[in-house]
Amino acid sequence: MRLTQPTDDHCIELMSWFSSAEELGVWSGPGFGYPFDLISFRRDIKLDSLKSFSLISSDQDLLAFGQYYLRFGRCHLGRLVVNPCLRGQGIVAQLIAQLSALGNADLDTDSCSLFVVSDNQSAIRAYLNLGFTRADYPGELPLDNCFYMLKESINARC
Repeated sequence: MRLTQPTDDHCIELMSWFSSAEELGVWSGPGFGYPFDLISFRRDIKLDSLKSFSLISSDQDLLAFGQYYLRFGRCHLGRLVVNPCLRGQGIVAQLIAQLSALGNADLDTDSCSLFVVSDNQSAIRAYLNLGFTRADYPGELPLDNCFYMLKESINARC
């Protein structure tokens, strides 16, 4: 498994992973149009302005997607998603390990943060198992019904 730049084919497959505005909203946060087409999806995902990566298999199959950016001095991981047919197979651990290592190096940080919708119990369990903890957000939460999670890792990968 390796990270690569998302292609239009990756985006088209990624679009197929969301069959309702509610599913999309849990993943994307506010401001994402539904229904969408390739042009609006690429725009709303901010593909041209955020560091975005596809996790692909050795056979070039799209396994997962994620983004990162600097938020409050941390590598903030966003829009993390694993192919629905492959969930529960540890792919999220690979996605987060690779994305956070790349992001921490790129942003010169040593910790990671993320948001997770509070009723997404499977994601919360996965993040807790990967060493993230719930934390107070340093300000007003920009999203309703969500938790802010951190993984501090001085001189180590998230």
